[in-house]
Amino acid sequence: MVKRKELDEGLEQLKVMLLEMGNIVETVLGEAMEALAAVDVDKAKAIIKEDIKLNLLEEKIDDLGARIIATQQPVAKDLRRILIAFKMASDLERMGDLSVDIAKVVLRLEGQELIKPLIDLPQMAEISQQMIYESIQSYVQENVNLAYKMAKDDDQVDALYSQVIRDLFALMIENPKTISQASLISFVGRYIERIADHATNIGESVVYLVTGKRPDLNT
Repeated sequence: MVKRKELDEGLEQLKVMLLEMGNIVETVLGEAMEALAAVDVDKAKAIIKEDIKLNLLEEKIDDLGARIIATQQPVAKDLRRILIAFKMASDLERMGDLSVDIAKVVLRLEGQELIKPLIDLPQMAEISQQMIYESIQSYVQENVNLAYKMAKDDDQVDALYSQVIRDLFALMIENPKTISQASLISFVGRYIERIADHATNIGESVVYLVTGKRPDLNT
């Protein structure tokens, strides 16, 4: 019974750290979009400096998971919970990197006014933030329905990204002077689209955790 208690405590610690990572990624993405809308270089620099927090949390999750495997020798679903925690931490760390990439775009836009108001990009980011939250909750609750919701949300993000590219392409044709900035803004759309893909990856992992079968939600 003591060993089971230690295992449960370790698994709970993994959940807590994954929740913390998810909260940080949600916040950083939101702040990166705020920095972009205002072309706020100082805010962008602060976001870039804070990136180390996610790296450290990923390392802690890897260390704790490895220690649990070595000392508790979990099997079946318990082992899957730990292996999936490793994968989720990697996905979340990558989402953080992509949010930092948005901040780096802001640095390249220093001194410029945006060529058009941001409409679809903030909507993409809002959906992605919700996906980040729900993907972590799907793991904590082992909620397959919430995991499958990732695919529908990802479709919305993909559709908005396509609209962003169409609008920017039209703008570049109309005014070639916008090409440089339009290209940078298109990168932001790509980064957000990739963040949504990583959230969907977490949904796939949760379905695998619960059912033992891994679906392809990124189609």
